[in-house]
Amino acid sequence: MCNTSTLLVVNNSYPGPEIRVHRGDTVFVNVHNRGKYGFTIHWHGVKQPRNPWFDGPEFITQCPIRPRTNFTYKIILSEEIGTLWWHAHSDWTRGSVHGAIVILPVENETYPFPTPDGEQTIILGKDIF
Repeated sequence: MCNTSTLLVVNNSYPGPEIRVHRGDTVFVNVHNRGKYGFTIHWHGVKQPRNPWFDGPEFITQCPIRPRTNFTYKIILSEEIGTLWWHAHSDWTRGSVHGAIVILPVENETYPFPTPDGEQTIILGKDIF
């Protein structure tokens, strides 16, 4: 309370921007690291078939994105539908670098559950301050 904290965020937004796509899409996300430490992005719940080098676990499937550099992720969606999330996968950055991935049905396809009357994205997380 009553103090200021500095956080690494995406596009000056906390949480980061929502990504809206359709089932089966391939999405390219260019991440520019303007922070002081390296980090990666993990696409939580996305299977990434035959595409492990863009999955984000630091030092397992990729090296961290170094400060003042960028990396373009290729995210291959397969059967995912509904709401998933993306987040940094490196130490403390996972607490502030995150956002939703809303995966809609393809044209002329229905949800595998009753069609929602409306939608509101809510992200729950632990207070990091």
